[in-house]
Amino acid sequence: MQRLKGKNALVTGAGSGIGQAIAIRFAQEGANVAINFRSAPEQAEETRRLCHQARGNDAGKEFTVQGDVSKEDDVQSLFTTAIAELGGLDILVNNAGIQKPAASDEVTAEDFDHVLGVNLRGPFLCSRAAIRHFLQHGGGVILNNSSVHQIIPKPLYLPYSISKGGLENLTRTLALEYADRKIRVNAVGPGAVVTPINRAWIDNPKARAEVEAHIPLGRAAAAEEIAAVFAFLASDDASYITGQTIFACGGLTLYPEFRTAWSS
Repeated sequence: MQRLKGKNALVTGAGSGIGQAIAIRFAQEGANVAINFRSAPEQAEETRRLCHQARGNDAGKEFTVQGDVSKEDDVQSLFTTAIAELGGLDILVNNAGIQKPAASDEVTAEDFDHVLGVNLRGPFLCSRAAIRHFLQHGGGVILNNSSVHQIIPKPLYLPYSISKGGLENLTRTLALEYADRKIRVNAVGPGAVVTPINRAWIDNPKARAEVEAHIPLGRAAAAEEIAAVFAFLASDDASYITGQTIFACGGLTLYPEFRTAWSS
């Protein structure tokens, strides 16, 4: 199935994890892919190689492009390069994100600004650039990589939780504002996913068991499972969906502690 054949996509933070899986899935679906990275060109190059491999014998293009999404000048350069190389842009995936654990009373203003800069300012800057292009070229799709923590509090990760809550509102506001101009905006809210950023609990059997005990489906997701949801939302199969967050979380948002009927 090639639901994105001939489409041009930009995926931010695509050097590893979910971003890498999205880039690869988009290439499988026939899209041309701009692979954004900030500081690890070798990882981005590996994503490019895997995209090319996933494409097989089908024609298409994938290339890497550096840029820090929290910096306005970088975003402008990133979009100029991506649009020139691809010949246009149809899909933006705001995937780049970071988190820094700390007790909320010990979070520094610098760390707060850094997390919000990448996780929320970045999607704003990139979405603004994409919308300006889409308005001149008949529309497009914006997809945001959010989290279950846009609605589930995450103690020790206050800036991260705030950024994801803001991302939900960014998604809904842009979707409403530009729906009549053929621009769809949606988000995916992953739960626990097997990616490098979660290596601390993935490689610790006790910690992993504790994490997965809270998931109704009983396991963490593979990054490819999350990428599949992004591919659906980017495609015409989701042509009547906008302003929504699809939670790909194994049931984490179902209040799993209520599996046992402890209330009267």
